[in-house]
Amino acid sequence: MSVYRGRFAPTPSGPLHFGSLVAALGSYLDARHAGGEWLLRIEDIDPPRCPPGATDTILRQLEAFGLHWDGPVFYQRQRDVAYQAALERLIEQGIAYPCSCSRKQWRDYPIYPGWCRHGVREPHKPLAWRLRSDLGLRPVAWQDRLFGAQRFDPADLGDVVLKRKDGLWAYQLAVVVDDAAQSISDVVRGLDLLDNTPWQRQLQVALDYPEPRYLHLPLIVAANGQKLSKQNLAAPLPDDDGAALRRLLHRALLALDQAPDPIAAEAPVAEQLSSAVQRWDPRRVRAERHRRDTS
Repeated sequence: MSVYRGRFAPTPSGPLHFGSLVAALGSYLDARHAGGEWLLRIEDIDPPRCPPGATDTILRQLEAFGLHWDGPVFYQRQRDVAYQAALERLIEQGIAYPCSCSRKQWRDYPIYPGWCRHGVREPHKPLAWRLRSDLGLRPVAWQDRLFGAQRFDPADLGDVVLKRKDGLWAYQLAVVVDDAAQSISDVVRGLDLLDNTPWQRQLQVALDYPEPRYLHLPLIVAANGQKLSKQNLAAPLPDDDGAALRRLLHRALLALDQAPDPIAAEAPVAEQLSSAVQRWDPRRVRAERHRRDTS
């Protein structure tokens, strides 16, 4: 992949927060500094988690921070046919299987024990589809651009769900199919997704997809040590170009260790971004698992 294509892929379960901004900004700067494209994917495969209007709010927030994407917005809710085709390829290879087990049934185990690998235990119940993590690429090794050499055995992580019992698609399959469909060369995202990469590499190999490069960024956590998230009621980002927004952008650059000029905290977002694109250097980012939000 000689052409850089990056992406930001939020779930529209609510407005973006400061942790979202840091992830979006890191991926944006990495793409623009490389002279590449930055795409926007809305990961709306779980409608019950996506309240009306959340996507529009996210688009307004990104535009307010000057994070303008290339091309049309990519919606996962329109991708059922592609996901089904990928699942059928995995079934043909024998590395995806139906499963009737509930989380309650295997709650005493650290990972799903693989009870349905050789036949569904309770075929009269609704079925999910799982990945046979003990087959295919093992171990999985890659070089993260910030955290260095990584090595996992996916079998130690368990057989991840690809399609849920309610018929909705799961993240692991959808993200792999869509990264390939959009020719994503570089994935820049939060460190909480690093241990998802082994499953995704297994799927990429099984589906004969190219491997993107990975850059995982430290997680932004609140004062109590919890990850900033919509579930934890993190404060939403503003969506109008005011002084608070400009200071938030400056703070996000500080969180990425990009050493912006303190005077620039009050500069327009376009000016801050232009300087940050030129100066972007992921090697400045400290390889910490967590970064405390000091707001």
